[in-house]
Amino acid sequence: MRIVLVGPPGAGKGTQAVRLAEKLGIPHISTGDLFRANISRQTELGKLAKSYMDAGNLVPDEVTIAMAKDRMEQPDAENGFLLDGFPRNVSQAEALDELLRDEHMTLDAVLDLEVPEEEVVKRIAGRRICRNDSSHVFHVTYSKPEQEGVCDVCGGELYQRDDDSEDTVRKRLEVYHTQTEPIIDYYKAQELVVTISSLGPVDEITQRALEALKREKAGK
Repeated sequence: MRIVLVGPPGAGKGTQAVRLAEKLGIPHISTGDLFRANISRQTELGKLAKSYMDAGNLVPDEVTIAMAKDRMEQPDAENGFLLDGFPRNVSQAEALDELLRDEHMTLDAVLDLEVPEEEVVKRIAGRRICRNDSSHVFHVTYSKPEQEGVCDVCGGELYQRDDDSEDTVRKRLEVYHTQTEPIIDYYKAQELVVTISSLGPVDEITQRALEALKREKAGK
């Protein structure tokens, strides 16, 4: 299957992308991984992207699209892929359609992870990270440390990242609503959107997504 995964910050896209790609036997293609891989390998696209990033500018759509095209042409993506973080706006969605047409391919589904805005704020603003090891993550509601402000694993101080503050989260949501959310309507016009709730245990959400994708594929 060829799938685009969308949803607001805090919807659990990263977690679900990895799980769904594994269950479906297709590669998980994220823009973050694409940038890191191209920059670390010092490809021409990586050098170009880094020049924009070093200057504090956004990487142009055409560079992101070229990286995605290169990745989708790899042998492991022959039977499908799951795109996470791309496309981010309607112009990228149009470019993706054109790219797929050129390769005589089509998308099978656009999976929209739906979560109430206040839940997004609660999920992200409640995160606390260990200063000693950022892989040690806690939450003031969902995964409390035994001692407030102290990492259960190593005893390090827990803190809230600046980009996890409520004000920053709400700004990120505004960006999502203005830039990325319009692609849902774009794909609805193509009857590709499958919307599921991203509330509940991780395993339940994965199963919900798999069942929804199965129904979508069977209906075509």
